[in-house]
Amino acid sequence: MMLAMFGGSLELRGLGGSVLRPLEPAGAANVLIFTATDCPVSNGYAPELQRICRAYAARGVSCVLVYEDPDVTAGAARAHVGEYGYGNMPAAIDAGGRVATAAGATITPEVAVVDHAGAVRYRGRIDNKYEALGRPRRNVTRHELTDALDAVLAGRPVAVPGAPAVGCSIVPPDMRRKTS
Repeated sequence: MMLAMFGGSLELRGLGGSVLRPLEPAGAANVLIFTATDCPVSNGYAPELQRICRAYAARGVSCVLVYEDPDVTAGAARAHVGEYGYGNMPAAIDAGGRVATAAGATITPEVAVVDHAGAVRYRGRIDNKYEALGRPRRNVTRHELTDALDAVLAGRPVAVPGAPAVGCSIVPPDMRRKTS
């Protein structure tokens, strides 16, 4: 089951100046990681997300950090990338909320798996580490992101195409400040 498919190009300028097309994977899939510099749940997931991105890179999966704080500056986002050890992972600020809207993301951290054809095959939490905000589980028992990636890479339907994320709300585009 596919959540959505997108025609046309949606481009973001990466923090390093490159043009990113998050909905058009160059390889097998893109993982869009919706994040914010000040979300403790997002920040707590940094090591796990990096582990997953490293593990799947050789299989044609690229990860992209998509900053969803409408007030974050490029300097603050670059500092965040460094502080949380994301290294050379592509990152961009989605100032207008276009990528979050296209993927249906409403929470940080939330991920979307976009297959090579541009279809969002999974959107939701990384795993079930959090039962609710401020209530982590003792043991993680579900790994929705890696399950979705395994299915996409094997050419199978994603068994669970979405799972509710726990974290910080993404400010909807119509509520964001307009900058000139």
